[in-house]
Amino acid sequence: MLRLADSLDMISRLTASVIRWLALVMVLVQFGIVVGRYVFGYNIIAVQESVLYMHATLFMLGAGYTLLVDKHVRVDVFYAKAEPRTQRRIDVFGHVFLLIPSMLVILYWSWPSVRNSWKILEGPISVGGIEAVFLLKSLIPAFCILLVIQSLSLLIRLLLPETSRPEAKA
Repeated sequence: MLRLADSLDMISRLTASVIRWLALVMVLVQFGIVVGRYVFGYNIIAVQESVLYMHATLFMLGAGYTLLVDKHVRVDVFYAKAEPRTQRRIDVFGHVFLLIPSMLVILYWSWPSVRNSWKILEGPISVGGIEAVFLLKSLIPAFCILLVIQSLSLLIRLLLPETSRPEAKA
């Protein structure tokens, strides 16, 4: 089971290793937009939209990795002061009854919109923008799938006996 969890973690790590470069590209493109607009008085809407696409891609595809490294937002009213065993129970509850079901619901309800967007190759958000809204909408199911994969990995680790968990050996 630990090997399966490691394999699932690798999906998040590989995704993050590719998309992390979008942060740098996004900053450089935004800098170019500012220079182009305020120094040269030149503006291209498609380039402006590309920042939106990169930003969405970075956050939607990076969510699984964020969960893996435990840097996601956590409402820790009870969690922070709880014993490790209680924290594990809270985590299991969160994965089984909140995260996985909500991702499956979002996946189910967003799929028709994504499918239709691909069917018509949905065009730009703005006139002169990027003619690929269908790619932007495809981030929704990708986000859901990556979060479910990472959630399953964490759930496997949470349900392993105490002695076989990697953190127990450290």
